[in-house]
Amino acid sequence: MILEVAMLHVKEGSSFQFESDFAVASQFIASVPGYVGHSLRKCIEDKNKYLLLVNWEKLENHTVGFRESDAYLEWKKLLHHYYNPFPVVEHYEMVLEHQK
Repeated sequence: MILEVAMLHVKEGSSFQFESDFAVASQFIASVPGYVGHSLRKCIEDKNKYLLLVNWEKLENHTVGFRESDAYLEWKKLLHHYYNPFPVVEHYEMVLEHQK
């Protein structure tokens, strides 16, 4: 499994509408083959900063399957205008996990 991580800096005063549009956009990312799940977390210290975490079966499900899909065009239309600066997206693979 691959974890996609993006730090999202949302323009001042846009948080409420961003969260609403993100809920709508979630249906598009969830429709892509290889999608496992995602979460959006809001920073406590900075009200305009969010952390997006998306689990994919494999890297290509995101980089090709999603990014080259009609679902991505809808995602982009709903969300990309909120970001300043535009987020850097990184991908991680599990090395070690411990849970209590």
